[in-house]
Amino acid sequence: MLEGQIRKAISGFYYVYHEGKLVQCKSRGVFRKRGIHPLVGDFVTFVPDGKNDAIITEVKTRKNELVRPPIANVDSALLVFSIVEPDFSTHLLDRFLTVIESFDIQPVICLTKEDLASEPALAAVMKLATYYEKIGYTVIKTHIGDEKLPALLKPILEQKTTVLAGQSGVGKSTLLNTVLPVLGLKTGEISEALGRGKHTTRHVELLEVAEGLVADTPGFSSLEFEHVEKEQLSRYFIEFDAASSDCKFRGCLHLNEPKCAVKAQVEIGEIAEHRYKNYVHFLQEIIERKPRY
Repeated sequence: MLEGQIRKAISGFYYVYHEGKLVQCKSRGVFRKRGIHPLVGDFVTFVPDGKNDAIITEVKTRKNELVRPPIANVDSALLVFSIVEPDFSTHLLDRFLTVIESFDIQPVICLTKEDLASEPALAAVMKLATYYEKIGYTVIKTHIGDEKLPALLKPILEQKTTVLAGQSGVGKSTLLNTVLPVLGLKTGEISEALGRGKHTTRHVELLEVAEGLVADTPGFSSLEFEHVEKEQLSRYFIEFDAASSDCKFRGCLHLNEPKCAVKAQVEIGEIAEHRYKNYVHFLQEIIERKPRY
C-alpha cells in the first residue's frame, strides 16, 4: 500500500505525487456508491493494478473541502485586490474573508497596482489595510515587476497549499503571468497547466511554487453563505469573535440586543464601521435565505 497526494485530476484520472513523481491512478468503483469523490489536494493510499494505472484505495480525512474550486486540504488563500482599476472594495474583501474563514483557511491580502494609484487613493486604501493588519491579517502590497515580491511571498507560500482568489478584474491569467513567474515559473509551464495553446483541457492542478503548492484554478467562483448559519457568522469576523465574549446575551447576533459588546466597540471606533455594516448585510442575506431541504 503506497501513499501520496493528488496533485492533478483530468477526465477521471488522478495524478498522485509519490516519491518525487506523479502516478496515474483511478479510483475504486465502490467510491461512487459510497459518495466518495477524490479531490485535488487529497492525501490517499493506492496500489498498482498490474497494468498502466494504479488504484486509489482510500481517501484520508480532509482538513477542509471546497466545491468551487473542487479542492481539499487548503491551508491559505492569497486574496488579490487592486488598489485601482478596479477600485478596492471592502464589501467584496469582507465577503471573501468570511467565506474563507468559514472553511478554516488562512487568508492573506495582496494589494496590487500600487504604482497606478494616486496618492489620495493609495493613502485611503493603506489606512484600511492598517485596520486589517491590526485585527490580525497579513497584508502585502505590490505591482507588476516588483523585485521584492519573492521575498514577500515565500514565507506565505512555503510548506502550505494555497489557492488564489480575489477581485473581479484581477484575472487568473494576470495573477499567474505577473505574480507566479517572479517566483520561478516559466510562461510555457503556466500555459500548459492552464490548458492553452495545443491543450484544451481545463483542470485543477497543484503547482510547486516557493517550496509550497499553489492551486492552478480560477479560484472561488461561489461567495455565498449556504453553509453558514446566522449564529455562526460573527465567528468569521475575527474582531467580532473576540469582542462577543463580553456581550450580555449568549448567542448575541449583534443587531438589536442590549449591552452588545460588538456594537459598543463600533461606536467607539475600535471595530470599523464598514466591517459592521458588511456583517449586517451578510447576516440579513443568511436570514432571508430559502430553507434547505
